[in-house]
Amino acid sequence: MRAWQVTRLGEPADALDLVDVPEPQPGPGQLAVRVRASALNFPDVLLCRGHYQVRPPLPFTPGVELCGEVIAVGEGVDRQVGERIIGTPALPTGGLAEVAILDAVDAFPAPESLTDAEAAALHIAYQTGFVALHRRAQLQTGETLLVHAAAGGVGSAAVQLGKAAGARVIAVVGGPAKAEVATKLGADLVIDRREQDFVAVVKEATGGRGADVVYDPVGGDAYAGSARCVAFEGRILVIGFAGGTVPAPPLNHALIKNYSIVGVHWGLYRQLDPAVVSQAHRALLDLAATGAIRPLVSEVLPLAAAVDGLTRLGAGDTVGRVVITP
Repeated sequence: MRAWQVTRLGEPADALDLVDVPEPQPGPGQLAVRVRASALNFPDVLLCRGHYQVRPPLPFTPGVELCGEVIAVGEGVDRQVGERIIGTPALPTGGLAEVAILDAVDAFPAPESLTDAEAAALHIAYQTGFVALHRRAQLQTGETLLVHAAAGGVGSAAVQLGKAAGARVIAVVGGPAKAEVATKLGADLVIDRREQDFVAVVKEATGGRGADVVYDPVGGDAYAGSARCVAFEGRILVIGFAGGTVPAPPLNHALIKNYSIVGVHWGLYRQLDPAVVSQAHRALLDLAATGAIRPLVSEVLPLAAAVDGLTRLGAGDTVGRVVITP
């Protein structure tokens, strides 16, 4: 089968080779899937660079999220061949290949209402958003939600989930094209950070109160500005650092303004409280069935074009989700 493999660490164009390798076989507690679609994620770029918290031994196949069809099951796995599933592959046999391996606990029924490409893009971003907004931030109907990088894969999910929860959503993006995307996603107010000071606009739009919940997958200046426009008893959700800078917030500021800095590491729930993941999946299936959420897939590329997709994703030059179809 064909698979992309990281043979040396670096940028995707330097690190990845498309090679022919034997089809992997599932071990106990695992299943093998024919990959129907694999959604690209920023962690895939970090895996190539060797900057992700998980560092598989070389060579390995990246691709942390997929939609696939079960073709074989290992000992102790109660799954049916032919079942359509979504989930997170077990590295080193990731989703940027024709066949991938998943631990059975990380495989979930694919939403019938979504295409393969959309289903592949549902799991990580929407699980993260659902857990962040509902479990960690306790987002309430009528509250104001500020979403950074709102036209990206993670941010676009947060916009849709915020609207589905009855929040007023303010979206921050970079450039007019991304502003148009955020508007189509349903954001109530869209701020182009290249043209406007988002802190001032948020304060004006909320009558000086600020945002009740901030969804920040960017870090750096986005976080610093968020701390200046978060509301009394507000919650800043730390999702990631796609901007490349990890903030070092002054805790006296959080004390004086009485807001919370809330970390969100969704992957820990898979390890420490998997029931949370299962509950979130059921809720996401219901939301997808009603049309309240639908992953924004901007591009569907063949397997051979995965490096191009990852390169543009790493540079912040994509909107929504880029999906690979082997």
